[in-house]
Amino acid sequence: MADRILSHEKIQHKIRRIAYQIHESNVDEKEIVVAGIKGGGMSFAKKISAILEDITQSKITLCEVSMNKDNPLKSGVMTSLSESDYKNKSIVLVDDVLNSGATLIYGVHHFLKTPLKQLKTAVLVNRNHKRFPVKADFKGISLSTSLNEHVKVVFKTKNDAVYLE
Repeated sequence: MADRILSHEKIQHKIRRIAYQIHESNVDEKEIVVAGIKGGGMSFAKKISAILEDITQSKITLCEVSMNKDNPLKSGVMTSLSESDYKNKSIVLVDDVLNSGATLIYGVHHFLKTPLKQLKTAVLVNRNHKRFPVKADFKGISLSTSLNEHVKVVFKTKNDAVYLE
């Protein structure tokens, strides 16, 4: 049985708060690259980008980051932007849930191969079961869960939700 942890309204509030935090940490930047990890991370990145476009004069560039989440070393990390499109820019790497940290750390590793002004991470749900030394700079909620529990994020028009299963 799934318990609803965050309602649509609470998620919208958290998205807005994270967008303002991103804006504050990039207040002098002409462009911010919001890089969403394919799937829930990209959906979350689009929502953050929409708010950023309303609150900042900076150009907001959306980038999709894709990898095989089960074996990122084998698949490698690909982005919808070329390296020259994000070189020497401020990047925010976005995912919906930070579980073990593997997806985020491989995404961070990919971007660190290129000179950047700044690299930050944002997640909607931060679980405390990390295997890798990665942290979320911006997070909606932190959850201490058991290893056998699953966090499910659902992005649906006017019905976003986070469930603990």
